[in-house]
Amino acid sequence: MKFKIIHETEYEFSEAVFLEPHSMIFRPKNQPHLDLESHLLKLSITPAGISEQLDAEDNFLHFCWFEGMHKKISITSEAVLNSSPHNPFNFLVYPIYFNTIPFSYSDASQVLLHRYLRAETIQEDLVRYGKTILASKNNDTLSFLTELTIAIHTDFIVESREEGSPFEADKTFRLKKGSCRDLVWMQIQLLRNLGIASRFVSGYYYVNVEDPQYELHAWTEVFIPGAGWIGFDPSNGITTSHTHIAVASSSHYENTMPVSGSVRGDATSKLRTTLVIEVVDA
Repeated sequence: MKFKIIHETEYEFSEAVFLEPHSMIFRPKNQPHLDLESHLLKLSITPAGISEQLDAEDNFLHFCWFEGMHKKISITSEAVLNSSPHNPFNFLVYPIYFNTIPFSYSDASQVLLHRYLRAETIQEDLVRYGKTILASKNNDTLSFLTELTIAIHTDFIVESREEGSPFEADKTFRLKKGSCRDLVWMQIQLLRNLGIASRFVSGYYYVNVEDPQYELHAWTEVFIPGAGWIGFDPSNGITTSHTHIAVASSSHYENTMPVSGSVRGDATSKLRTTLVIEVVDA
């Protein structure tokens, strides 16, 4: 399949403001089953300078700086990707003791994964929820990860919330509902409390339905030796597939925001976004 993705973001200010330097993360990641054919980022304001770079977690970003005062900025990202069939379980967990939870990463791996193992304190009810599922799967790693993802999809209501940071894990568990990013952050904190390295992924998810309403999507990735980073989508109760298109991944959701930066001036702002994902060649 060939996907064309057009992601438009517009900030409109009540008064003219000075734009401080901004980081923009929109370019999809190349993956073994996803090949980025082209990507174009267009801004309504010509920046004084723009730098293409990788952040500390290998996410591609455009770092832009500006001159003058502005009442609006529009950002349009256009990407074309080729997607190949993908078997998410085409791996061999190795060493074999990683097939059973609890397990311990090697000292060398812990150095590399420490940020993905750093867990927030969560309530015992949420820990018990995860341990009950773990016990039902006889502590088998992949069976647990799959079943936990299905359980969150079944037990929680998914709701749309375009703006705002993810809720704390305990709040999402208490409400039994949340946006995709709320469910992901809850799943990550639960997994980290069980000693499993996990990270937050932001990107796009294509669904073949009539009149789809797209917005940025989030899912969880877990690191298992022999398998690498494996994706789990709790909003949909599935492992990730060739229709999940990652843009940014990080130990913390704050580092996956598509636009980061501040403005100088006394103004309120309005945010508008549109997202179109099309299959242009099947």
